[in-house]
Amino acid sequence: MGPCAMRFPSLILMTLLLCGSFSVQAKMYKWVDDEGQMHFGDKIPLKYQVKAHDELNESGAVVKHSNAEKTAEEKAQSMREERERKRVELIEKRKKQRDRVLLDTYTTERDLLVARDSRLDAVKSQIRLAESLIKDSNKKIAMMEEKVAGIKASDLDVPENLYKQLENEKHQVEVQSEVMQNHKKNRDGISKQFNDYIARFKILKKEQKAKREKLARERGYTSSSD
Repeated sequence: MGPCAMRFPSLILMTLLLCGSFSVQAKMYKWVDDEGQMHFGDKIPLKYQVKAHDELNESGAVVKHSNAEKTAEEKAQSMREERERKRVELIEKRKKQRDRVLLDTYTTERDLLVARDSRLDAVKSQIRLAESLIKDSNKKIAMMEEKVAGIKASDLDVPENLYKQLENEKHQVEVQSEVMQNHKKNRDGISKQFNDYIARFKILKKEQKAKREKLARERGYTSSSD
């Protein structure tokens, strides 16, 4: 039985009878052509199978709706949206995990301040050590350069070993300067990290307090009503 065109869904059964014999078990479909004309039949033309259509039961009621097949661009857009959805979900999941760790690790804001200061003190000690090593190397460099100048002033050859020692101390200054800068970056990072922790901790504690107060009010209302 081929498809039959119809303008009004209320005439589905009449259309099926006019189109030929109809079995109760046969699948019937409804679709719309390119001109907006509604059709009914037991077989959807190939060009409309990828477009939106409905499967009907013997009473003409829709039992299954199939959406139009997406275009390549629509599929690509759906994939982008799905990736973005998963990215946002992952960010939210990690945020909740960090919040849980924050609340489980620290009881009060004071605990956070103590932990921050302890971390900062350790880094400051490393910075002071690097500064001390740089200062010592600079003193040695100054002494060796003075010695080299004195030797040259006496028209004598400067020992190769002295040049090597001088270059080694200069290299140590470069190394320790880089180490010190890294420690300072670490110090600044710790300060920012704990400032963020403290700000978030305050928000979480405020939310916890609000939940407790709400629960207390609800329990109070329940007790009163009882």
